[in-house]
Amino acid sequence: MFCVIYRSPKRDQTYLYVEKKDDFSRVPAELMQGFGKPQLAMLLPLDGSKKLANADLTKVKAMLEEQGYYLQVPPPVESLLKTHLAKE
Repeated sequence: MFCVIYRSPKRDQTYLYVEKKDDFSRVPAELMQGFGKPQLAMLLPLDGSKKLANADLTKVKAMLEEQGYYLQVPPPVESLLKTHLAKE
């Protein structure tokens, strides 16, 4: 199984995984509108031969089969002030 990964021009570190190149038919219109015009990032085999940087391979495969896409968003920004106050 392969997937195609697209980068969002509107949202930093946000990626959309789909099963086929330029096939966004199963992606909700609202998501596509917020994502912007997808920019091709890479094609990736989902056979476990390559690791995903910030996504779980099993979850990506399951979401592609269930809903036809997987949306990878950046982790929340760590609040250094909150961390500092929690230590006191």
